[in-house]
Amino acid sequence: MKISTKGRYGLTIMMALAKKHGEGPTSLKSIAREHELSEHYLEQLIAPLRNAMLVKSVRGAYGGYMLTKEPAEITAGDIIRVLEGPISPVEVLEDEEPVKRALWIKIRDAVKDVLDNTTLEYLANYKEEGDMQDYMFYI
Repeated sequence: MKISTKGRYGLTIMMALAKKHGEGPTSLKSIAREHELSEHYLEQLIAPLRNAMLVKSVRGAYGGYMLTKEPAEITAGDIIRVLEGPISPVEVLEDEEPVKRALWIKIRDAVKDVLDNTTLEYLANYKEEGDMQDYMFYI
């Protein structure tokens, strides 16, 4: 499973709204400007988020969008499922060897677990600890 720009930019919108939660509506124009993204593209992404009742729109001169719930009640999984569809990194085939099928299911469940246990509040308030450039990873 690869997260497309829909999922990435959708998380960006939702994190921006979470950072302004409780301060009133935030315009897509301000989010687009702050993150150097296309306002038109963000408008396409906000509709499914609104239909899923994760955000609501406020009309008027000082209108924009607001979260419908507290940031701690919305998960990355909620957002990704709305914009990307079901979370399934590997297709599980019924006629595959049982050990492989079990592995694919474990991978799927691990990805779901991370997405469903990462709240919008966590993402919006995340502070990087230390300098990650000092580490080198070998696989």
